[in-house]
Amino acid sequence: MTTENRNADIKQYFVTCPKGMEQLLADELTQLGGEAVRMTVAGVSCQGNTQLGYRICLWSRLGSRVLLRLLEAPVSTADSLYDAVQSIDWLTHLRPSGTLSVDFNGRTDDIRNTHFGALKVKDAIVDQIRAATGQRPEIDKQQPELRVNVHLARGQVAVSLDLSGDSLHRRGYRAKTGEAPMKENLAAAVLLRAGWAKGDVQVLVDPMCGSATLLTEAALISLDIAPGLYRQRFGFMRWPDFDRQAWQLLLDEALARAEQGRASVSLRLYGSDQDPQVLAAARDNVRRAKLEQFIQLQQGEMSQVTRPEDVEQGLLVTNPPYGERLGETGQLMFLYQQLGQLLRQQFFGWRAAVLTADASLCRVMGLKAHKDYQLFNGALESRLFLFEVYAERAVSAEPGQPVLSETAQMFANRLQKNLKNLRRWVRQESIECYRLYDADIPEYAVAVDVYGDQVLVQEYQAPGSIDPVKAFNRLSEAMAATAVVLEKRPEQMVLKQRKRQQGTEQYQRHNDTGHFQVVAEHGCRLQVNLQDYLDTGLFLDHRPVRRQIQSLAAGQDFLNLFCYTATATVHAAVGGARSTTSVDMSVTYLDWARQNLKLNQQDMSRHQLVREDCFKWLKRQTLPAYDLIFMDPPTFSNSKRMEGVLDVQRDHVALIEGAMRLLRPDGLLIFSNNYRRFKLDYDALSAYQIKDVTPQTLDPDFKRNSKIHCCFEIRHL
Repeated sequence: MTTENRNADIKQYFVTCPKGMEQLLADELTQLGGEAVRMTVAGVSCQGNTQLGYRICLWSRLGSRVLLRLLEAPVSTADSLYDAVQSIDWLTHLRPSGTLSVDFNGRTDDIRNTHFGALKVKDAIVDQIRAATGQRPEIDKQQPELRVNVHLARGQVAVSLDLSGDSLHRRGYRAKTGEAPMKENLAAAVLLRAGWAKGDVQVLVDPMCGSATLLTEAALISLDIAPGLYRQRFGFMRWPDFDRQAWQLLLDEALARAEQGRASVSLRLYGSDQDPQVLAAARDNVRRAKLEQFIQLQQGEMSQVTRPEDVEQGLLVTNPPYGERLGETGQLMFLYQQLGQLLRQQFFGWRAAVLTADASLCRVMGLKAHKDYQLFNGALESRLFLFEVYAERAVSAEPGQPVLSETAQMFANRLQKNLKNLRRWVRQESIECYRLYDADIPEYAVAVDVYGDQVLVQEYQAPGSIDPVKAFNRLSEAMAATAVVLEKRPEQMVLKQRKRQQGTEQYQRHNDTGHFQVVAEHGCRLQVNLQDYLDTGLFLDHRPVRRQIQSLAAGQDFLNLFCYTATATVHAAVGGARSTTSVDMSVTYLDWARQNLKLNQQDMSRHQLVREDCFKWLKRQTLPAYDLIFMDPPTFSNSKRMEGVLDVQRDHVALIEGAMRLLRPDGLLIFSNNYRRFKLDYDALSAYQIKDVTPQTLDPDFKRNSKIHCCFEIRHL
């Protein structure tokens, strides 16, 4: 080939990539034979022959799209855009009866939205081909023969052809993913930044492997397997000038290199995940990639991960889950703390790479990163931290006993004091569920509740001004001290964060463990669930009210409004109530109520469960049919199943009047709520006898928190 012909074959390429990968992509393109390599934001340009474009599509681990530049020209108006696009000979790229799509981005004063710009480009192409041949190409946005990419910025338009078709990160081996999948090219970037290289005899562990993307990409790199080998289609394959022979030569070379890599490289890759469904998807992806002999997957929690035997050095790489909802940060910090402990105790001498969307989470790992890089998973900004792991220093302590700091010991002492003060009362009353601690010490803003052999620690949401890492460290100390004082194993400890609920959040499932346990209270058996909902199914502070209802219920018709899981109804039924009616909007809680009644061998024909808005139900009732009524409305609710919004301060008069219409002359209404600033309107309710009995409804475990609820006994005059 003469110099003139060789120059004619030189083409300009632009390869897009997620932000943060530009330098890695530039190095990759240089290795693939690209010349005049230049980086810009979210992409790298280079030049080379036609085969270079094919090679990039086949071998790039980092790129997203490979664009063949056809034209760069000044453009300011829609007409100048049309003219610029028409200056290209489109019949050399597209059959007259072919299909195309246009990806357009950018704007000028005259071209104000991408749809209009794309339409103008499409018109220019279609008009040219129709004028020359009488035929008209069609638009196909799913699988076009030609995908045209147009970028307009600062008065310059760049018109390119997309060689890749689907984004290159869609390798083809991943049919199933978890909830927050990592893109394949991001996984490759993480590995390359961590020093993972082709042909290395290395061991890699991912303790939270998800759909096994990091493990699979690590295998492709080490075994020298081109990521494009798994794809059936690229954008250039239906072009009129597609060089099948050149493409086949590249494929043959890639297949030979893959075969050589599989035969010569010793590779050990280990992954684990606690979610069996995610792990099943991971196994399917590994099978599709034909990498089963190199990747071992097992189900288990991160705490069960151990260093492979006889391996002194290796790489642990992982992308832990991240959370956007309030309440998840604390739980994630425990996960990252556990990851740091795992690295120090099991993987000393190894390197580690952790990709996270929240850099503050890595601060609790107890390791200092020697490098970090900014990367993007789609639009989500992330940071990659690289660690050299050293052995954890030995500490003097009893085997299996955590070492408590001075302040944590202070918290432990308070728990021991409270436990001693409550022990006799708990034993005398045969109580299994009680509050042991409620933010007694300002630095430890948690509540500690005992439910049989389980312990629930609830963290009160810290103000935004508090350093979240410091708050977490205190929470971590509180969890450790509680476990020591109460002699509990980790699986007996449950952590939640208390925060203000809005709308239907109080009714929504927050987890999905399905773990219910049965507890006893004053001869009643009740189901509780410490993990899955905001509340457990049993309000501990209402224990005295339930006891009172049980003592008064014999032969009575009992009504429970806003019944929740109907624990008060159970007490009334066990106390000998003639009949009970329980009203609530939530199907979940009414099903729970039904289970509670059945647990106590109740004849369900005497117990009515009504799913309805209590306001609406009260308006329809007219006859005084109840001797004993309990009403404990929420402070605020705007559930979609309600008419309007419930505000207990504003609406309590109407609620009480509605309930009193249903109360027989000698009956009793017990009205309570947990709004701390609640003021009962005695003037509006002057037709009734009202007694504030709040002090009598506080057991010893809630005496310190006298505003946990307010309670009134209301009778007819």
